[in-house]
Amino acid sequence: MSETPRRHGGTALRHASTLSLVFGAVLLAGAATGAWGDPPAALRPASADVAPAAGQDPAGAALSPQQAEGLLGANGDRWGAYYSAQEYADFSQGLGGRYLGVGLSVGRGQDGVTAVSQVQAEGPAAAAGIAPGDRLLRIGPEQADHLPVTEVVARLRGLAGERQVGSSVTLAVQRRDGEVREVALHRALLESRQVAVDRTAEGVVRITVRAFTSGVAEQVRAAVRGARAGVVLDLRGNSGGLVDEAVDTASVFLDGGPVASYQDRAERRELAAARGGDTRTPLVVLVDGGTMSAAELLTGALQDRCRAVVVGTRTFGKGTVQQPSRLADGSVLELTVGRYFTPSGRSPEGAGLAPDVPAPDAQAAPELALRVLAGLGGRA
Repeated sequence: MSETPRRHGGTALRHASTLSLVFGAVLLAGAATGAWGDPPAALRPASADVAPAAGQDPAGAALSPQQAEGLLGANGDRWGAYYSAQEYADFSQGLGGRYLGVGLSVGRGQDGVTAVSQVQAEGPAAAAGIAPGDRLLRIGPEQADHLPVTEVVARLRGLAGERQVGSSVTLAVQRRDGEVREVALHRALLESRQVAVDRTAEGVVRITVRAFTSGVAEQVRAAVRGARAGVVLDLRGNSGGLVDEAVDTASVFLDGGPVASYQDRAERRELAAARGGDTRTPLVVLVDGGTMSAAELLTGALQDRCRAVVVGTRTFGKGTVQQPSRLADGSVLELTVGRYFTPSGRSPEGAGLAPDVPAPDAQAAPELALRVLAGLGGRA
């Protein structure tokens, strides 16, 4: 999970797509790229004096922050979220293509260890020598492993009163060789880059997608046009994002047909790829324990449709759907309304998705992906 805005009442803040769905945690630069969707206007305003019942759309309800948090707690909604009108406005406005942070992403493995998954080049974390695979022991005085990951990343971005250029955060980091050191990082405005493209001399295109923010699918489509020998789509550490972008990315590689289905309260809905995608270029998808939500939706579609070979380790396992609703005072409440399923009917929730070709470790995965691609007919 990447650095994110502040977390409230034990729930993670996440993005809303134009479908009013939320697949995944808050992304590295959601505020900067305009990925924060605006929830739909209330169609059936709830009573201003009565909290909505379970399963009822809370749009238009006059709830205090305490009541909203109480509703989340009463529902046992792990992925639900509440945030004020000002916070939502701040997220939506963004910072002109940049975000405030220290330039790193973190994730938590099944062993409970909080580790650095990505480091942005030229950011404060990179300048301090922090590298992917380092373990994050403490953030300020708090043990990182004792905090929800969303709280860790919120503290990296800065809590109230700390969100300014030059503000500092102190981290205790353990290198792979066991050395523990303490570093003080100063937050900066960093460029948001969700897609990175690397082309080999043999014609293989390696596309890394860190999050599904607005415009990602078109960047992937443009990169694929130059692939003569095959594509490696790297979704490791991708915490999700806009479902429309994930479906549009699936459309790059599929010629119509199902991508996923989901339960929106009482109604089952289908998500389908557009016609005309590239179905011939060999494709390998790289995943790991940080591949979650919308990234799992895309992975499951390409795997079930036999369009790609999936390489790496089992994915995170978030297959639920959240719907944002604007309350009477302009604040926003997100509630889990159901699960989504891959074309074959699998739900990633809890168990994640298993790769077709398991990688022995994170370092071996990229080279293994190239070997698999070569076996598919692509030259690596």
